[in-house]
Amino acid sequence: MTEPLQHLRQVASLDVTVVIPTLNGELYLDRLLSLLERQDFAGSVEVLVIDSGSIDSTLTIVRAHPEVRLHEIPNSEFGHGKTRNLAAQLARGRVVAYLTQDALPRTAGWLSALVAPLDPGGADAVAVFGKQEPRPGCFPLQKYEIQAVFARFGDELALYQRTERVPTGSELDLLAFYSDVNSATRREFLLDVIPYRDLSYSEDMAFARDLIEAGYRKAYSPDASVEHSNDLSFSEYGKRIFDETLAMRRVDESAPMYGFGGAVLRAGYGILKDSIRIIRDSDYGIGATLRWLVVNPWYHASKWRNYGRAARVRLDDRRTIEAHSLEHERVRQARPDS
Repeated sequence: MTEPLQHLRQVASLDVTVVIPTLNGELYLDRLLSLLERQDFAGSVEVLVIDSGSIDSTLTIVRAHPEVRLHEIPNSEFGHGKTRNLAAQLARGRVVAYLTQDALPRTAGWLSALVAPLDPGGADAVAVFGKQEPRPGCFPLQKYEIQAVFARFGDELALYQRTERVPTGSELDLLAFYSDVNSATRREFLLDVIPYRDLSYSEDMAFARDLIEAGYRKAYSPDASVEHSNDLSFSEYGKRIFDETLAMRRVDESAPMYGFGGAVLRAGYGILKDSIRIIRDSDYGIGATLRWLVVNPWYHASKWRNYGRAARVRLDDRRTIEAHSLEHERVRQARPDS
């Protein structure tokens, strides 16, 4: 049943609310909800789905899980940060855990591991993100990048907060990284201290930057692992890189600039490195190895071509941005009259 719009701020009467924003999420959603039902968690939990105009079987799937709360909004009202702030208002849990509609917990202990660092008597973090493992079948460039991102954080619970010393390089990357694919935050912190910014993209990275700069602590919980990688076509991948680079500029107001030669060198290095990995990767048989040795380099070329586009475009050049943005393409598909 759709939640009413009035009296949005709920009384926190449960331990955790797991929030899943959905839009045409039928591919993985039933499996995701079933995995949540099997979580081994000692506290009280609810699952809240916020749907923004699905036209596939998403709503039918949600209604087949009667314990799940459903709140529907028009697609025009969706925003990555705005909708997560709305979820915090609607939540009845003292902790709000966020999953994307295609992120699948890998163990029954996922939720316990995710929320544990938020305990004021323990690690005392205000926000936490978990590990992601690439989905079988995703293209090598994406697979290896996901593995590399989370390998930087190690295999143990890690805490990050600002110090008096100005961080540089990889240390700065560790402080800044955060992902709402798989995360959790204290509800009162979101509502009363630092909410998400109303951004079209990378609201999670901006949120992490805001809380770190304000002196708060975030955590990384590797035991809170999900299976996740984006199911992207070749053309969609390039547009996704464009969006990510543009979002980085909007948060940091800058992006490293590379000339044609620099981009070619980076693409070439990535192709060589990935090719060695593909040959050694036991997940690939002979046919898949040969295929990816031919196809994967095109993903690298698309990555750096679209990075360059996003790094050079004026932030007020709406026409160019919309022409190369996957986010805009999906909004246009969801809102045919826009």
